[in-house]
Amino acid sequence: MRNLNRILVTILVCALNTAPIFGQTTAKKNKIIADSQTAKTEFIESDPLMKALFDKAYGYVIFPNVGKGGFGIGGAAGNGVVYEHNKRIGMAKLSQVSIGFQAGGQAYREVIFFESKNEIDRFKESRFEFSAQASAVAVTEGASANVKYTNGVMVFTMQKGGLMYEASIGGQKFTFNKL
Repeated sequence: MRNLNRILVTILVCALNTAPIFGQTTAKKNKIIADSQTAKTEFIESDPLMKALFDKAYGYVIFPNVGKGGFGIGGAAGNGVVYEHNKRIGMAKLSQVSIGFQAGGQAYREVIFFESKNEIDRFKESRFEFSAQASAVAVTEGASANVKYTNGVMVFTMQKGGLMYEASIGGQKFTFNKL
């Protein structure tokens, strides 16, 4: 069983690392940018109060298509677009490997809001990751009304499809590439 887990972890890490955003075609980047604009619209449609968050945040990153799956050992990956003062400044890659009780797969959107220059600078330097116990707020109407920044960031997710028992964002790591 231990060898099987090691093999699964190795395969998962390889799969996550073979889907880089950097060096992608212009068409693929344009698709991610278009998908991020659609995701932003859908976040706001689901919770109109989020419009103020997008308008007032120092910056944010939208991952319009994150895939997550696992059975004991799992992972997640997605590509996104980074905005500072509501202007597109770069592309980002999300990766996550997790071990523990989990089963299934899901697709979701994620947006991370940055309260100040300090937090977005850490993200741009690819020094940003979530601790193991980090979690996100699921977007529903009014969900953002009482959410506050924690350590300068706020995270929201929106389910797109699938079923998975486990919904943490702990362990996510990010890579930034300036446009």
